[in-house]
Amino acid sequence: MRQVPRTRRRGRLMARGRAVPRRTCVGCRICTTKSDLLRLVVVEGSVVPDPRGRLPGRGASLHPDLACLELAERRRAFPRAFRRAGPLEVRTLRQWLESQQDGS
Repeated sequence: MRQVPRTRRRGRLMARGRAVPRRTCVGCRICTTKSDLLRLVVVEGSVVPDPRGRLPGRGASLHPDLACLELAERRRAFPRAFRRAGPLEVRTLRQWLESQQDGS
């Protein structure tokens, strides 16, 4: 059962006649354009944001929203998305998202 209200599908699927890359948010499971999502990677057992998309390693995508982060934590989506055993630390990611929402 869905706990968070549905977000509308964001982004365009075509840009100037070309296909745009699509990714699925690990929190709400909505498939949208890559540019609307935040890339995440694991660094030393901690999930960190990768806004520039340059860090090495397996990535996962998440809407830059605390509601999607809470959904992902509740569903235990991060260990599955990163193919890692055990829980992962999300404190750094939570602080980054809070600072982004406070700044806007």
